[in-house]
Amino acid sequence: MASIDYTRAQELPALLAQRILILDGAMGTMIQRYKLTEADYRGSRLLGHPKDLKGNNELLQFTRPDVITEIHEKYLAAGADIIETNTFGATSVAQEDYGLAPLAREMNVVAAQLARAACDKFSTPDKPRFVAGALGPTPRTASISPDVNDPAARNVSFDELRETYLEQARGLMEGGADLFLVETIFDTLNAKAAIFALDELMESTGERLPIIISGTVTDASGRILSGQTVTAFWHSVRHAKPLAIGLNCALGATLMRPYIEELSKVADDTFISCYPNAGLPNPMSDTGFDETPEVTGSLVEEFAKSGFLNIAGGCCGTTPEHIAEIAKRVGRYKPRCAHAAGLLTNLL
Repeated sequence: MASIDYTRAQELPALLAQRILILDGAMGTMIQRYKLTEADYRGSRLLGHPKDLKGNNELLQFTRPDVITEIHEKYLAAGADIIETNTFGATSVAQEDYGLAPLAREMNVVAAQLARAACDKFSTPDKPRFVAGALGPTPRTASISPDVNDPAARNVSFDELRETYLEQARGLMEGGADLFLVETIFDTLNAKAAIFALDELMESTGERLPIIISGTVTDASGRILSGQTVTAFWHSVRHAKPLAIGLNCALGATLMRPYIEELSKVADDTFISCYPNAGLPNPMSDTGFDETPEVTGSLVEEFAKSGFLNIAGGCCGTTPEHIAEIAKRVGRYKPRCAHAAGLLTNLL
């Protein structure tokens, strides 16, 4: 493993107590703008691969690193303090669908290296930039049956998930991630497998990186897909002592508001993150979602004004223009107070 500076992340708690930090926006939305072809995804490395690969965005760090780097740099230029690695589906479990599970670890290493280089290019003493190693959900879930006729059926075990997340996290750490982001959680048991893997990795390496945990409320029930309310979800994962807990995806800011408010009230010993979709899906829009940067920015601004936020960004349908608008608007407000003095003691 190359020499990596793990001290960068120690700056995060103090920064979060001072101002609302900006997370980047959607990677997939931006990739769609490039109108890439099957050949772009295959490159020279996978010319003879028997399965279709278009849409496997994690391959692009090998075949079109210029695209991934350009997207990272656009978000950084828009004001992002934290950018996510292009690793939402870079687990062996997810890559099995493409017959590419053996490439999973390398995908994470290279993705983190690309993000690290972009952050280093834009970092200044007054505005350091951070790489969040993204651990997304897998297409297999530990809590929900894939067969409506057999509620007890499962297509993945906790141990299998732990192993795939451990492999992913090792790659992200090796590539230079400053923190881990367990995101778009729709099954708490999957999230627990990721948390277990991260703890195992950090125990073995002796390096303790911050963790952000972000769940997904799937509909107006106010629950994640595996059935927990926002409050129950928090109590299920708080043992991980995350740097921040939050919500992302599935909903736009308008529908997400009551759940972020609830989370900001119950999670009183950690910071709060929020990165909603750009409203509802809209196939007539060039981003596939209906909110302009001005609309999304004004909605997220209201969260900041209400004292809910420490980290703000965007998920599906958001672009560098959305992130720039969010950054401009939330910068007017102080961050949510989360017993900051105690947090600094616990996290530094």
